[in-house]
Amino acid sequence: MDLEIKIVKIEKPEGLNLILGQTHFIKSVEDLYEALITSAPTIKFGIGFVEASGDALIRWAGNDTELTELAKKNAYEIGAGHSFIIFLKDAYPINVLNAVKNVQEVCSIYAATSNPLEVIIGQTAQGRAILGVVDGTMPKGIETEEDIEKRKELLRKFGYKM
Repeated sequence: MDLEIKIVKIEKPEGLNLILGQTHFIKSVEDLYEALITSAPTIKFGIGFVEASGDALIRWAGNDTELTELAKKNAYEIGAGHSFIIFLKDAYPINVLNAVKNVQEVCSIYAATSNPLEVIIGQTAQGRAILGVVDGTMPKGIETEEDIEKRKELLRKFGYKM
């Protein structure tokens, strides 16, 4: 059996947050919608879900047209059965990630990031699988004391620390 490795670069505006994961049931689209909207009522988002059997369609939901279109397009490019991608505005993954992980159908999360993201895909005659992700860039050095202070200031600026 042949295995082809592909890389799918996620297309998105710089700084836009996303969550990439795998689930196991068509019901996930509606359950993810509910988890997102109840976790952060002012959130804007789009969900794309790759159905793995039956009609094998890209299922989708969202409350923001631009983000929903982006999710549908990227889900189609990834094409790995039962994978989903969520694009977020007016919230960060940290605000909704536990709710997403607690959706009964969610099996795993590959990434929750605003960094440039590449998805490593394995393709066989049967279909595609997500083998992993490349999230952001390689390290440019090791954090210094000055960098530690900058990190702490940034977390306090965002309101995550007191």
